[in-house]
Amino acid sequence: MQNENGENVDLYIPRKCSWTNRLIEAKDHGSVQINVANVDPVTGLYTGETASYALSGYIRDKSEGDMALTALVEANDKKDAEE
Repeated sequence: MQNENGENVDLYIPRKCSWTNRLIEAKDHGSVQINVANVDPVTGLYTGETASYALSGYIRDKSEGDMALTALVEANDKKDAEE
């Protein structure tokens, strides 16, 4: 929830799964958030930036976490290459 000034006033802000857009509940102990480093395509060096992906326990329970993370990273790489 936000106040009139646009500041967040809630103590808990839920995350969404990057793959399914489901809310990740507070009691979802199977969920993970993974930061993937951005790498310069020419030099292969770490640029100091990361992309964060949240995967729900539902996806990990179905053994689709690796596939989802790979697809999300590839989509982000294609988007960065177009810019």
